Amino acid sequence: MTADALETPAAAKPPRGLTVVKLGGSLLEEKPLREKALEAIAARFTAGGKTVVVHGGGKRIDATLQALKIPKKTYRGLRITDPETLDVVVSVLSGLVNKSLIAELRSLGILAAGLSGADGDTLWAEFHPRVDGVDFGFVGRVTYSNPRLLNAVLQAGLLPVVASVALGREGTLLNVNADSAAAALASALRAETLVFLTDVAGLLDADGQVVPELDPAKAWSLIRSGAVGGGMRPKLLACLDAVHAGVREVFIAGPAGHAAALSSRLGGTRLAAV
Repeated sequence: MTADALETPAAAKPPRGLTVVKLGGSLLEEKPLREKALEAIAARFTAGGKTVVVHGGGKRIDATLQALKIPKKTYRGLRITDPETLDVVVSVLSGLVNKSLIAELRSLGILAAGLSGADGDTLWAEFHPRVDGVDFGFVGRVTYSNPRLLNAVLQAGLLPVVASVALGREGTLLNVNADSAAAALASALRAETLVFLTDVAGLLDADGQVVPELDPAKAWSLIRSGAVGGGMRPKLLACLDAVHAGVREVFIAGPAGHAAALSSRLGGTRLAAV
């Protein structure tokens, strides 16, 4: 991935530096989990910590496709996005999910601005290459991020909330992985920290225990060995992209660790450059 060049001190002091937060998994669908995550984000923002939120919304997309009787098509974990599916993806992510998050944050006293990666050149992507001859349609891989719009929103004192839709060539909209989008934005914004708020406690080892610390070499070893699969694999790859691009620390934290990860850089799995 290429992107524009892209500490929280002791708990008694307000957080400094910019943190990009990726909100995903079942958090977006399960109200109690989502509320806790948004409360942790609101607490950090209120304490003075500049924050940018990035979100996906795969489960909401699936539900909408089903309601519209549009078949869901995937291959190797990627959604095949034809024009009809793209309309749903853009409408759900940039509309319903994004604006619902804005409303919930407002109920917590936070003024937020909802946008997508297509706004202000925030995210650019190339078409995903074919895999085994399968054309994924309007699916993209993030190649560039322009932080200008997000910086303007932050300077206005608002919390940006970004849906994972990107621009492609010739004005095309592309469905992109939200983990990759968060890593690209963290890099472009020169964020100190990238935090993935998930519905699992962190990266788990073979015994189901949280791996508290990782360096890039260990992370690559886990990926190549096949020990990391499912949704955690693209998340860990996004963590590596962010650290390689200069982000100081990346955390993967579950519900019990959301507040600590955002306020004190504790809990879950931490990945940092050596």
